[in-house]
Amino acid sequence: MSDVALIMALPNESKGLFEQAGIQVHYSGIGKVNAAFKAFEVIQKTGCKTLINLGTAGSTYFDKHELVEVSQFVQRDMDVSPLGFAVGFTPFDTMHPAEIHLERYFEHLPSGICGTGDSFETGTPKVPCQLVDMEGYAIAKVCKKLRVRILSVKYITDGANDTAHLDWEENLLLGAQKLLSLYQGLK
Repeated sequence: MSDVALIMALPNESKGLFEQAGIQVHYSGIGKVNAAFKAFEVIQKTGCKTLINLGTAGSTYFDKHELVEVSQFVQRDMDVSPLGFAVGFTPFDTMHPAEIHLERYFEHLPSGICGTGDSFETGTPKVPCQLVDMEGYAIAKVCKKLRVRILSVKYITDGANDTAHLDWEENLLLGAQKLLSLYQGLK
């Protein structure tokens, strides 16, 4: 797996378990700008052919504690609708104006559309999606532009509701354990 790199948003999401297992994790920090910068940096420095994005997400569709493979990323906070564009659509971007489709790898997992935005979602997103995060779309866009394969699996920590911030924190360790087990199964 020397041509594979692993990216997660925060050390909280791995709880140190990946490092204890000798797995290098690149942490992007929170949000689309940090994620895009780190994804670009990781690809440039490692020369990886596949970037695996593991992390947490909220969902009103999937159950808590479920692992979900992302089949498509959309931007839930891109809103240029006053100029006549659909919410989620990036005007004048000819490569990926709205959705970024990912190939499936983990056929045993359910899959879903992930809406990425620079906010901790606690309600219904403006764009159709089954789970929400804060980094995935940006990572996927960098990968697509640089022709690097992207795989993404999210652990559902919360229901993207008014208790999401509490549920997220409470469910991180179990999420890290499940994500580590999945990643170790790749070898």
